[in-house]
Amino acid sequence: MARPNRFYDVIRIGPVQVGSHYDGRGRTKHTAACTAPGCGFSADYRDRSAAELAARTHRCSP
Repeated sequence: MARPNRFYDVIRIGPVQVGSHYDGRGRTKHTAACTAPGCGFSADYRDRSAAELAARTHRCSP
């Protein structure tokens, strides 16, 4: 069974949360996910700055 992601350094930018985690190979990944109801936006990035930029420019369209 796969181990769940352990997010650290989590911040919130509007309705989007950005957090960092280690993937199965020990690399650091950064995830941006919208928490608004009905919005399904989430994406993984290699750079923290890219994840934060996605969070700042995201517009919900549920």
